[in-house]
Amino acid sequence: MTLKSDPGNFFEDFVVGDELIHSTPRTVTEADAAIYTGLTGSRYALYSADSFAQDIGLGGAPIDPLLAFHVVFGKTVPDISLNAVANLGYADGRFLAPVFPGDTLRAVSEVIGVKENSNGKTGVVYVRTHGYNQEDEEVLSYVRWVMVNKKDHSKPAPEAVVPKLPAAVDPRDLPKRGYTLGDYDFTLAGSPFGFEDYQIGEKIDHVDAFTVEEAEHQIATRLYQNTAKVHFNQYAQSQTPRGKRLIYGGVVISLARSIAFNGLANAAEIIAINAGQHVNPLGSGDTVFAWSEVLDKVDLGDGLGALRLRLVATKNLPCGEFPYKDAEGKHLPDVILDFDYWAAIPNRG
Repeated sequence: MTLKSDPGNFFEDFVVGDELIHSTPRTVTEADAAIYTGLTGSRYALYSADSFAQDIGLGGAPIDPLLAFHVVFGKTVPDISLNAVANLGYADGRFLAPVFPGDTLRAVSEVIGVKENSNGKTGVVYVRTHGYNQEDEEVLSYVRWVMVNKKDHSKPAPEAVVPKLPAAVDPRDLPKRGYTLGDYDFTLAGSPFGFEDYQIGEKIDHVDAFTVEEAEHQIATRLYQNTAKVHFNQYAQSQTPRGKRLIYGGVVISLARSIAFNGLANAAEIIAINAGQHVNPLGSGDTVFAWSEVLDKVDLGDGLGALRLRLVATKNLPCGEFPYKDAEGKHLPDVILDFDYWAAIPNRG
């Protein structure tokens, strides 16, 4: 009898150049957006109100880019990270077109790198993933790398291939936005501050915080149809040194972005991911805080600019003093996320 269930891919199953066409396309609905709001507390006006979106030239409120990202990411998990130890990082991400309720998303990935770890038990797999809508229009793409268990520890290591990735998405390559800003309402958006009010080097303590409950991170990860064992199987995770389920890193990104509303309310739309690291784990019962630094800014024209932002999230550590790295350049133990991205923001004048 042939095996009917799928045990997932292990490190030795990945070959550079392989294309993975992921199963289960997903139609994203207004209900998904409502649950996402309930799990993250996100308040950005662009994704909250049809009227606000229509005033700037859209047909209605789009889906939050991070929700679209998580849905596409979730499609890839059964083929890439079902047997993962942890997702490690992101780079070279672009949000190419808005996603609206009713759109159906699917994902395709290419293996672009593999490198076995020195312990011989795990390895790092690099993939470039593309997300498409029902019109076969590419809505987002990104690179991620993930540590995956080996099934056969005696199997020789493959030739290491580590892709060269840009440090940041070039401002000239930032995706164009498909709306106008003539009727943008700063009051309804929640902040008077536009593109010209932010300075390179400026740091913002976002003040607010969220405590993550066990059920919340489980529901969030199921919402994205992310099946990675480390997030769900307490029986297996109780036998690890951590002793509990690992919270999906996307939960951390979304919570930190939600917290960042207080200080960056008009920088609602993520348009590119430069780099991202989940530098320490988060567990249920921990409280997430966040701060941001303006790394760069560029005028996109037509009343719109972009801020390059470093979003840092911590656990159980308020961010009034902007905690980040120690004297040796290592992330502090209570820092859980280091996320570098471009966000679109309107000019005031």
